[in-house]
Amino acid sequence: MEIIDEYKLEVFKEYFDRGEMKRFRELMMYYECAMLEVKTKLDVLNKELSLRKSRNPFESIKCRLKTPESIIEKLNRRGIGFSVDNIEKELNDIAGIRVICSFPDDIYDLIDYLLDQDDITLIVMKDYIKNPKPNGYRSVHLIVEVPIFLTDKKKPMRVEVQFRTIAMDFWASLEHKLKYKKNIKKAEDISEQLFYCAELISQLDARMQQIRDKIELNDNIGVDENVEAQDENRRISD
Repeated sequence: MEIIDEYKLEVFKEYFDRGEMKRFRELMMYYECAMLEVKTKLDVLNKELSLRKSRNPFESIKCRLKTPESIIEKLNRRGIGFSVDNIEKELNDIAGIRVICSFPDDIYDLIDYLLDQDDITLIVMKDYIKNPKPNGYRSVHLIVEVPIFLTDKKKPMRVEVQFRTIAMDFWASLEHKLKYKKNIKKAEDISEQLFYCAELISQLDARMQQIRDKIELNDNIGVDENVEAQDENRRISD
């Protein structure tokens, strides 16, 4: 992944001299490394759990570094002075990972396994599944700190990790697109409908998880019955 291409760095020329620009490039490289560290941990968990459970706990994983424009906008919105030090100190979501799971309980399992690792430190956890936002948005957001190992030092870096189900991601993606449409008539009515859809999607997630649980229970019963039948055949043969 390319850190930031040259034309995007143009927006920083009014803020940074050459020395600061070099520090900014280094900082973004650190964030990319931290992001890849966390992604690797999640990929390893996905491999192990897929073998143990005969299914993948997550469907997809996406990584991104915050764009220079977004960094500038967020600092300005929060009234924070623009500097490389403030970017690292004040912003927790420069490096971001989004994990899309099939079922809600997969989200909490992955979070538990990730946070159990001794080099992962939880900074903040916001559970918008158990406590949805007023507009209906659901997801779990973590800010974690992970060390990266460089040629001359070990440096702790922060990464934001978002967990959603497929259904939650579908709703969030469409809500984001619709929210930024201009000149929407009856905006309140649209918001109410989106909230209603979010409730339906939450119910759908719960129902699909129940169906999966029934299927897995039947599979386990079938395995137990086969084992008992094999044991009985052995006894008869003996």
